[in-house]
Amino acid sequence: MISNQDDKLRQSLTFTESTIPARISADPEVVENGLARLVLSIIELVRRLLEKQALRRMDAGNLTEEEIERLGTALMKLEEKMIEMKKVFGLEDDDLNLSLGPVRTLD
Repeated sequence: MISNQDDKLRQSLTFTESTIPARISADPEVVENGLARLVLSIIELVRRLLEKQALRRMDAGNLTEEEIERLGTALMKLEEKMIEMKKVFGLEDDDLNLSLGPVRTLD
C-alpha cells in the first residue's frame, strides 16, 4: 500500500526528461571528450569531498600543522591539474557539475 508520502517521493524521483540520448555518437573525438568530462567530473566530486573533510578535521583540531600543510599542498596541486586538464579538453567548470536529478547538482 502506497501512502501519500511514498507517492510524492516517487513523483519527485521520476525524471521528466530522458537522460540517455536517442543516439550515441561514434565519433572518436566526441567519445573522448565525453569520457574526459565524466572522469573529470568524478575527480572534481572527490576533490570537493576531500576538501570538505580536510576543513572538518582542521576545525576539530585533529590535524598537526605538518598534516595541514601537506593537505593544502596536495589540494592545490590537484586543483592546478584539474585546470590544466579542463583546458586540454576544452571544458568549463559548469561542464563538470554533476546533475543528481531532482535531488540537486554538485554545487
